[in-house]
Amino acid sequence: MQETLQIPFRFKERVEDLAKELFYCALEEFEKQEALLNNIKESFFYVSKALQCGVCENKWEQFNTEIKALKSKLQLDAEAAYKNDPAAKSIKEVYLAYPGFYAITMYRISHILWKLDIPVLPRMISEYAHGVTGTDIHPGATIGDSFFIDHATGVVIGETAVIHENVIIYQGVTLGGIKVEKALKNTKRHPTIKNNVTIYANATILGGDVEIGENSIIGANVWITKSIPENSIVTYKSDIKITNNFNR
Repeated sequence: MQETLQIPFRFKERVEDLAKELFYCALEEFEKQEALLNNIKESFFYVSKALQCGVCENKWEQFNTEIKALKSKLQLDAEAAYKNDPAAKSIKEVYLAYPGFYAITMYRISHILWKLDIPVLPRMISEYAHGVTGTDIHPGATIGDSFFIDHATGVVIGETAVIHENVIIYQGVTLGGIKVEKALKNTKRHPTIKNNVTIYANATILGGDVEIGENSIIGANVWITKSIPENSIVTYKSDIKITNNFNR
């Protein structure tokens, strides 16, 4: 039987504060990151100890190295938002006011922790971002450069999803699994999205064997459980009838 976890008072809030500090650290100039990380270290190890993560100095140093290298990747994400959204007036606006960018940043931070095999903390950071932005990205997902989520609300990206480069996703998109069974925990359950794909609002793509080919456009409200060839356009046709019931 597993030992019961003793959770310190207001512990989730402590993790949320840590997540906020890591967000600003990831965007800071390289020269200032070292000082910020020194301030963050105490809180990081406090959280790790409470979660019984067994984080050692070696993992902390690995995390330091990767968080310092994250800014260039985040810059590509911000540029993708600025380039693809006509409402974006500046990169600064993307950094400070775009929930999709915030969700992606929190994902990239939590993904570093996930790759270091640190338990629970990556999920807590991703769930904090989920609560703030309405975007649920599992830290285990693999996401390439220049990723843009527009509007953000309602997006779900599963643990084994793979997203290549220059992908755009709109609100309400789900990259999920067809079956939810514990026996599938070690299998690829979520789809692969290749380069230069755009997925419009409320599209649902399910299945670990499903692949969306390069340069494809997935229209709004479609439901996909089979692979789509590259250079495809997938749309949903609804029968909408408009009648005039006013008596004249």
